[in-house]
Amino acid sequence: MARFELKLPKMGESVAEATLTSWLKEVGDVIEADEPVLEIATDKVDSEVPSEVDGVLVEKLFDVDAVIEVGQTIAIIETDGEGGDTATTETTVQEVVEEAPAEAAAVAQTVTAAQDAVAAPVSSGDRFYSPLVRNMAKQEGISQSELDAIQGSGKDGRVTKDDMVSYLANRGTQKAAPAAQGVKAQPAQKSAPAKKAAPVSVNGEDEVIEMTRMGKLISHHMVASVQTSAHVQSFIEADVTNIWNWRKKNKDAFAKKEGENLTFTPIFMEAVAKAIRDYPLINIAVDGDRIIKRKNINLGMAAALPDGNLIVPVIKNADQLNLVGMAKSVNDLAGRARDGKLKPDDTAGGTYTVTNVGTFGSIMGTPIINQPQVAILALGAIRKVPAVIETPDGDFIGIRMKMFLSHSYDHRVVNGALGGQFVKRVAEYLENFDVNREI
Repeated sequence: MARFELKLPKMGESVAEATLTSWLKEVGDVIEADEPVLEIATDKVDSEVPSEVDGVLVEKLFDVDAVIEVGQTIAIIETDGEGGDTATTETTVQEVVEEAPAEAAAVAQTVTAAQDAVAAPVSSGDRFYSPLVRNMAKQEGISQSELDAIQGSGKDGRVTKDDMVSYLANRGTQKAAPAAQGVKAQPAQKSAPAKKAAPVSVNGEDEVIEMTRMGKLISHHMVASVQTSAHVQSFIEADVTNIWNWRKKNKDAFAKKEGENLTFTPIFMEAVAKAIRDYPLINIAVDGDRIIKRKNINLGMAAALPDGNLIVPVIKNADQLNLVGMAKSVNDLAGRARDGKLKPDDTAGGTYTVTNVGTFGSIMGTPIINQPQVAILALGAIRKVPAVIETPDGDFIGIRMKMFLSHSYDHRVVNGALGGQFVKRVAEYLENFDVNREI
């Protein structure tokens, strides 16, 4: 009998730990390969951790609500010795050594060189692979790009063991995918020791409330972002009277034709995507001393959860969507966020974030950057205000619908000129909205 260590897999970009929310299996239960064993949650989304092997769960190493780091062993599964590739390799090498030591040494060196030549595929921010699938890909020499091209039949499009078996059976008749380019590993950086907070006195009339799991994770990420980025803000007021009137005139027809509610959010997101195309250096990330310029414009959209927390689902390739497509994406993500039905891929890959503080009546704000991005835009409440209107016949006072745009950006890589020009361009797109636009 062999003992297999079930570890917490990598769940996506910037996710270093997760909270164990529930065990789906108990000690003594028989488990099949790729069958979920436990549920975990991050600050972004909940997910399941499947088993890599067939066997029996013999030990749980963490209790519910424990915080587990990526790569830590969560549980021990006892197998019949045929599930692990390491044990099989060691047995094969041992038998060869007993028969012919000289040939065994040569074979062992060849096997080691072959294994080193193929980098083990990993789960990315866009797709999650179970340990079993990753091991099968490694054993068969399947590259990361080749694995990413395999169509999955499991939950949320996940690649299963059967998908791999089917693919390998037909692999010889298919054109090989290009090998994935290697990614240079970055040395781990030691974080500075955290400063201890001053103790808070509590008297008998005070109520002590424990922070929720997500509340603690958000708290840590917000502090880390402020410590990482040099936050600077620029503010600008935009006249959105044309948008207000156009939406009021067309929202009922839009709902009847498209089956979707037309809110202001997709109109604002469309303007942001256009401005990013004009100023692509807002759409970057910082990696040490390097700047990574993102090719895709993936807009994060802060959405409220029933418990009062926020989550940031992502609209992928937002600049390629028309207003109808943008409205459908916004409504779909917001609805699934409220219902707790977001998938891991829905919150991954964001390159710029928009948050609507006007929902709560705020006219402006100073939002904290969503790492590893370098900027975030806060949309203030739309207000009816008196304003000076310029005409060929002179100026006069009129009632206009206006809002503030608050732009926070990382002054390490975004200077005041770029940060200010970008938010000004967003305002220009909003103010010049075509009132004759058809739905």
